[in-house]
Amino acid sequence: MPVKRVQIEESDKALYTQFDNFLSDKNKEIRKLSSGDIIEGTIVDILPSSIVVDVGYKSEGIVADKELKSDLVDVTKLKIGDKIFVYVVKPENDEGGLVLSIKRTEQASQWMNLEKSMRDNLVVEATVIEANNGGVICDLGGGIRGFIPTMQLDAARVYVNGTRTVGKDISSRVQRRLSSLIGEKISTRIAELNREKNKIILSEKMFLQGRDLESREATLRKVKEGDVLHGEVSGIAPFGIFVNAAGLEGLVHLSELSWDKVEKIENFYTIGSKVDVMVIGVYDGGRRIAYSVKRLLEDPWSKAISKFKVGDIVDGVVQRVVDFGAFVRIGDGLNGLIHISEISDKLVRNPRDFVQEGQEVKVRILSISETERHLGLSLKAVAEGDDFKPRNTYKPRNKKEEVEEVETVETSKEVVAEPEVAEETEAEKVEVESPKADTQDEKIEEPKSEAKAVAVVEDKGEESKVDLDTALAEELESDK
Repeated sequence: MPVKRVQIEESDKALYTQFDNFLSDKNKEIRKLSSGDIIEGTIVDILPSSIVVDVGYKSEGIVADKELKSDLVDVTKLKIGDKIFVYVVKPENDEGGLVLSIKRTEQASQWMNLEKSMRDNLVVEATVIEANNGGVICDLGGGIRGFIPTMQLDAARVYVNGTRTVGKDISSRVQRRLSSLIGEKISTRIAELNREKNKIILSEKMFLQGRDLESREATLRKVKEGDVLHGEVSGIAPFGIFVNAAGLEGLVHLSELSWDKVEKIENFYTIGSKVDVMVIGVYDGGRRIAYSVKRLLEDPWSKAISKFKVGDIVDGVVQRVVDFGAFVRIGDGLNGLIHISEISDKLVRNPRDFVQEGQEVKVRILSISETERHLGLSLKAVAEGDDFKPRNTYKPRNKKEEVEEVETVETSKEVVAEPEVAEETEAEKVEVESPKADTQDEKIEEPKSEAKAVAVVEDKGEESKVDLDTALAEELESDK
């Protein structure tokens, strides 16, 4: 009996030694798995609707049904013994089995690629598969979808002539254009990515802007106010056009498009139109650029006024009658003021008793001011003959009169004397100097810098807004 006991102890000792050797062999360690792991395994069995994979876990894993689908792996060509990467769905289900997926391996790999694309600001190709009121839904591969909001699409894809518009029936027209994009591939960049929420926001605008990023930075380093650049129209809005010049996108405000009044921008420009622009403002480190087209054109007022001189008697047509006088057009693009004191030798209480709108009159030119773009005219001086003496009658009696004069000039379809500034009242545009000691003349101050006058841009529409007024306000404050 004692001999038998010794044999059992020796057998146990050998068993323990064998067990210790097994545990110390790292190749035979049981793997620790977590949901979301991507691991390599070996196919050990292929069933009609599933495959069995050995991944070195305590049990073999099963890839079944829809988890077999993949754009990268042809499941029908798999065979026993093949190595394959699988995604761990659950390390242990209710029955203790390991649940694996081939489909999610592709998806996880695509998520990692997308995360890298966002970090490195890489281009992501997206295929439009659905459209709704807010934008388009795109397939990014691997069963992952992304969303491009309407505002992040190229305006030329969504709006007629690339002009962003608002109003009745606009939504239905936009929806039709968005639906027409289904099936198209769009180059984008990732604006937002949240894997936990399965959310990806894409932007075609970021791609278009980034396409010229290097060119933009190079241009920004050397560009200065007054430089002339060649570019093309990248967007059209009710308040002006956006121009991309050497990768530097900026705004040409409505008041800087032409010396003449511009009624409809679409009559002059379309998306892609080539245009030369002058840089008139660089703000916020180059994030906001103000351009001008009209400053590269000859001022028609200067050309037109060169035909006349002080003392000339010319024909004109009364355009508007106001309390302090009458505005008369004497040629293309030329409007002058007959001050109330120059209407008649008689006492004039109401200019409308002497002249009417549309009336043809002969007037004498009293004064010409190219700096103020002002033309002084007289009715009563026509009869002075050789006794005529030049004089300046530009004497608005109060600020209201000055405002009315500016309004008359700006609302006419002739040359506009003052730049238009969005969302300002006419009274805000005009400042009155105190009368000088040796003269009763008053004048309207022009903005100290035309660039500043054009810098304020605000879209009255609901969908877009260009906020340049901060830079303008700071500069005007510093000038004071």
